[in-house]
Amino acid sequence: MTAGPRMRVLRSPEAVRRQVRAWRAAGERTAFVPTMGYLHDGHLSLVRRARRNADRVAASIFVNPAQFGPREDFGAYPRDLPRDLGLLRSEGVDLCFVPATGRMYPPGHRTEVHVTGLEDVLEGASRPGHFGGVALVVLKLLHVVEPDVLVLGQKDAQQAVILERMIADLDLAVRVARGPIVREPDGLAMSSRNVYLSPEERRAAPVLRRSLVRVERAARNGERSAARLLKLVRDEFAREPRARLDTVAVVDAASLEPLKRLRGRVLVPVAARLGRTRLIDNVEFTVEEDGR
Repeated sequence: MTAGPRMRVLRSPEAVRRQVRAWRAAGERTAFVPTMGYLHDGHLSLVRRARRNADRVAASIFVNPAQFGPREDFGAYPRDLPRDLGLLRSEGVDLCFVPATGRMYPPGHRTEVHVTGLEDVLEGASRPGHFGGVALVVLKLLHVVEPDVLVLGQKDAQQAVILERMIADLDLAVRVARGPIVREPDGLAMSSRNVYLSPEERRAAPVLRRSLVRVERAARNGERSAARLLKLVRDEFAREPRARLDTVAVVDAASLEPLKRLRGRVLVPVAARLGRTRLIDNVEFTVEEDGR
């Protein structure tokens, strides 16, 4: 199955592995971008970053059931494979892996992957089992594609931390590159789930970004108290009745340990509900231990 003169669309892990190994035998490096499809400019920015990091670009489209909870939106998650393949082809992607669920999780599949201490906090506390499912599918995809570079997005910062830890702990021969968050003109982080928002909810959604802008500005101006930064976020949400703050934290960007006073690499993740839609965003910055 093909989607144009350049991009190969493959459904067999064996076919993907043969192709990437052939590129490697020819001295070509491969960068890999895993996705769940319904692509937007955020995904495509990762494809472009992959192109800058390697000779060949491979992507995958797979809506992974293992990372959805029983009351989450697996069945309703937006899907448009022909559109997605067209977008990847237009970006010059060389290979797209589109496996069937039964091929990824055949009958009798029992293996799980857990990154302890990182997967059950922050987003993981709100979505039990989510990051175990993410780690499992990415590990499987890495074994299929065998890339030189894995490209991840900063919007899913906790996910990136967990996958980086998994790769380091398991001595996988792949380098991780992170791409920055891509935003709409009003600041809302691009997400496939943004299509769920009603017009009123969409107008309210930039409150996530506004709250994080206040946090970063305060930190740049010398604020070092995590409690005061958390109050800035809560105050911003209090002014937007259509958005309900779900979680916010101030943590070390590598360990995800909560901080009382800002130091080093700091991550401030936020999650909010607008109607039935849950959106996430974050800001990461580095501070010195000075100021207040």
